[in-house]
Amino acid sequence: MRTASPTGLRRVEHCMGTVFSIDVRTPDADPAAIDEVVTWLHWVDRTFSTYRETSEISRLDRNAISLDDCSPDVVEVLRRCAELADDTEGYFDCHNDGRLDPSGYVKGWAIERASDLLTTAGAGDHCVNGGGDVQCAGAPAPDRSWHVGIAHPLRPATTIATVEGRDLAVATSGTAERGRHIVDPHTGERPDRFASITVVGRRIAGVDAYATAAFAMGERAPAWLTARGLSALLVRPDGSVLRTPSAGVVNSGS
Repeated sequence: MRTASPTGLRRVEHCMGTVFSIDVRTPDADPAAIDEVVTWLHWVDRTFSTYRETSEISRLDRNAISLDDCSPDVVEVLRRCAELADDTEGYFDCHNDGRLDPSGYVKGWAIERASDLLTTAGAGDHCVNGGGDVQCAGAPAPDRSWHVGIAHPLRPATTIATVEGRDLAVATSGTAERGRHIVDPHTGERPDRFASITVVGRRIAGVDAYATAAFAMGERAPAWLTARGLSALLVRPDGSVLRTPSAGVVNSGS
């Protein structure tokens, strides 16, 4: 559904098993830019879905095709997943129960590319939200910054903190929506040291992957995030909150 308002264009689209919202604030932005983004998101779903037998990822996983037969985007995603595995000491992994599954990177990557498409189309002031992972670009108005609320993992209807800024990305990994679904690739166990970990940066693809890897690390997460200089908010199952020293961008919520 696409709607227009005096402040820009908005669209909500169901894709990849979640809901994407696109909020463009650039005056006189071309509505076709959002159409291009939606087309892109559905292409990503068809190409990378682990639930569609005809997707390139599913066919590659069962050796029906080789990597040479895949689109350049699939090659790029798997290359980046390998880099992230090295970068996170193996805590980010593009396999799930022995199957090829780059979903932990693909959604953030798709959001980031969608944002780039909007900027290229002249709609540089926008926010793309895919299932709670957010890429903001520009500003919502000349004298304002974007405000992104972080849901409380134990009380999802409330906001535990707010991130404010321009050109920022916010990603949360946790148990609120899908339960304990993140697996430590080294042990096969499902970490329970945190209820959620939110990471803030500039580009959502990497930020999302780092949030997932940090959650998989369990108790090591705060030290690892701090060493990387990443802004993060970590919530334990008892509701207590930890922040990395660089998390000044994250403001207390209610």
